[in-house]
Amino acid sequence: MSFAHILEAVASFPTRIVEVTGGEPLAHPGTFALTDELLKEDYTVLVETSGAFDISSLDQRVHKIMDLKCPGSGESAKNRYENLKHLTGRDEIKFVLQDREDYDWAKSAIQQYELEHRVENGTLRAILVSPVWGKINLQELAQWILEDGLQVRFQLQVHKLIWGPEATGV
Repeated sequence: MSFAHILEAVASFPTRIVEVTGGEPLAHPGTFALTDELLKEDYTVLVETSGAFDISSLDQRVHKIMDLKCPGSGESAKNRYENLKHLTGRDEIKFVLQDREDYDWAKSAIQQYELEHRVENGTLRAILVSPVWGKINLQELAQWILEDGLQVRFQLQVHKLIWGPEATGV
């Protein structure tokens, strides 16, 4: 699909916020040009990335939602910790958790990289924790967060609640 077709499809909706996600958007070199075109059209642009690719070339106006992959994902070796220095006050870090081991790893990473301090000082907008659908008890996860006093936002996969866990492309 060409940029013109993408921009036309986006323009067919009244919203001025566009999130580029799905798979890994930064694996596609055209993503950078696409975000630039969307910014030129005065959209608020969000890019949700696994954190495995260099984010430094994204325009500073792009809101980045970057994962730090937990061990349960099997992808934690791909984390590019050097990306942390490219995050700004409009950006977020997300941990996707499937069990207590992932939670403890995320808690340790938050401490090691002083992420809570970065939120307080405005160099990071938020720290998100999101459970893997159907893998972790939501009440237990909420209790762990409260007991530890983590300064995080508990995020559910709302699209799965609205359209069901089997729906794709929503």
